[in-house]
Amino acid sequence: MLLYSMKLPLSSRQRDLAILTSILRLSQPACASGTRSLHRLSDGKQQSSSHRQPFSVLNRPPPNYPGHVPLTSVERVGLAVGSAITSLIDPYRHDMVAALGEATAQPFFISWLRKRMLSDPTGRRILRDRPRITSKSMPLEMLRKLPENSVGRTYAAWLDREGVTPDTRDAVRYIDNEEEAYVMQRYRECHDFYHAVTGLPVWVEGELGLKAFEFANTGLPMTGLSLAAIVRLKPAERQRMFQIFLPWAFSNGWRSKDLISVYWEEELETDVADLRKRLGIEQPPDLRIIRKKLRDERRTAKAAQVPVTNSAPAPDPASTV
Repeated sequence: MLLYSMKLPLSSRQRDLAILTSILRLSQPACASGTRSLHRLSDGKQQSSSHRQPFSVLNRPPPNYPGHVPLTSVERVGLAVGSAITSLIDPYRHDMVAALGEATAQPFFISWLRKRMLSDPTGRRILRDRPRITSKSMPLEMLRKLPENSVGRTYAAWLDREGVTPDTRDAVRYIDNEEEAYVMQRYRECHDFYHAVTGLPVWVEGELGLKAFEFANTGLPMTGLSLAAIVRLKPAERQRMFQIFLPWAFSNGWRSKDLISVYWEEELETDVADLRKRLGIEQPPDLRIIRKKLRDERRTAKAAQVPVTNSAPAPDPASTV
């Protein structure tokens, strides 16, 4: 029978079917094992996902950048409330002011500020280059040698007068998105340039005026919440705030260009008056001059007061003779 089958030639179609059947018979074990492996891999993924714990204090995800601290929603609310109360009690707690800014900037406001930078050509360059404002990138010795009315010279003079340095700004920790964290860091490091351009000092009254300006310009909630510290001002200071500095801050902050998109490193030799004009900022009344004038008036009024004495005049010696 075998010899008979060998003598009869197979047709080409039958030969192809025989070869295909042999191939399928050989590959069936491999396919079965591969299918079993895929099922085991899928089951393993499902088991691992089912055993994965949700984000909590005890199961914190890895940081998105150096120094990042991921927070749960409850932690973020607690940080916002605690830092707001502490900042109101002590406005000079800059660490609490920074924490308040980060806790309230997410999820909308810092993203909106980043989109505004992306819509501006200079803002896009800043996000691409990511410059940092420190005492190394901006040595005060170099800034002091710039022309008298330049932005860099004005910035250095303001730092010297107020006794601060570019290195006093805290690092961002609680913003989850890495690029948005840089936006917050950039705003924080440019804050002293806003002081220098507007001329407002670091006193509580000057800080509140600048915070109102920043709120109108950036929309960050922390800058608006900081205005609650107005209740801590003296009556005369509060009156000046409502009559002079708040109207100036809101009108100039709304109409001026986005200060977050100013490449300050490229404006150091620019005349500060020309920069104010280009940005649409009017310089507010000098708070130092206002307070000095009030002190001089009080000193003059006090010196003009004649003390009243109840003692009787001394008797004339001639009358006793």
